[in-house]
Amino acid sequence: MKDGKVFVDTNIIVYAYDISAGEKHRKAVEIMKDIWSTGYGIISSQVLQEFFVNVTRKIAKPLSALTAKEIVKDLLKWKTVSINGEIILEAIDIHNEYKYSFWDSAIIAAAIEGGAGVLLSEDLTDKQQIKGLVIKNPFI
Repeated sequence: MKDGKVFVDTNIIVYAYDISAGEKHRKAVEIMKDIWSTGYGIISSQVLQEFFVNVTRKIAKPLSALTAKEIVKDLLKWKTVSINGEIILEAIDIHNEYKYSFWDSAIIAAAIEGGAGVLLSEDLTDKQQIKGLVIKNPFI
């Protein structure tokens, strides 16, 4: 991972804990280790909420709520962007201009607010640049 702040979308973190995800699991674990070693990780309150729901309910072998809580507690050591009114308004502008869903636009807005240079996500357009932020799909 190059030097610089990296915002990590929910799906990357979920794959890191979803052992049934095969190659995506392996790659996500590698990404997470790299980000932990650099200290450049950024997430948002939205990502943490989505992570908790997904790993306790939607993966093949769900984690217990207590295990998921411990992971969230660890992830809170990263820079965490809280979704506030300004980010919501920015998300609406991104939604209107780039045609992403509101929720994806909120992820992008939080990444920008957090000062990330890169947003890792498999759900967004790879290599797209939005307001100085570069979106990268690490699974391509």
